[in-house]
Amino acid sequence: MLVESLTMTETLESAAQAENAQIAVLVTRAQRGDADAFTALHARFAKSVHAVLLSRLPPADADDGLQETFVMAWKRLESLREPGAVGPWLHAIARNVATDRHRARARRGKEEPLFEESARVEGAAADRGELRERVMAHLRSLPEAYRETLAMRLIEGLTGPEIAEATGLTGGSVRVNLCRGMDLLRELLKKEGWP
Repeated sequence: MLVESLTMTETLESAAQAENAQIAVLVTRAQRGDADAFTALHARFAKSVHAVLLSRLPPADADDGLQETFVMAWKRLESLREPGAVGPWLHAIARNVATDRHRARARRGKEEPLFEESARVEGAAADRGELRERVMAHLRSLPEAYRETLAMRLIEGLTGPEIAEATGLTGGSVRVNLCRGMDLLRELLKKEGWP
């Protein structure tokens, strides 16, 4: 059993290393102006970048922020010194985009709600909508590490290994963040009477 476990771990680590090498090649090609390579990077990281933005912004702003993040990344790609760190680099750009959007909103003198008032719906659909809004509100109140990891998992549907690859975190760190974040989220929802 121990041998099988070690073999499985080695296989997963080998696959992660191969994925990282592939990503580094795409970054290098994109830095040389290869638009197809950049498109592949976009496809690989769009969900995790979107999750980072959703953990900070209303959905419409997050969608716009996603475009803004990748436009900035394309313009600044030459400044990325470590191709294997493209995921965390993109997430840092996304965080800055979200911060800039909050500052712009504050300069305009209006704080827009994180959620738009939805049309009133009857029954179970209304309950699901209200629960979704409460989950998002509480998610945004969590510490950053939990907030982003949970958004990647719950909203964008990324698996633990995909989150680890996108963020540069270890698989163990991702599991801890997801577990602790879910515990905090459940506690907050339970205080409001959600099962």
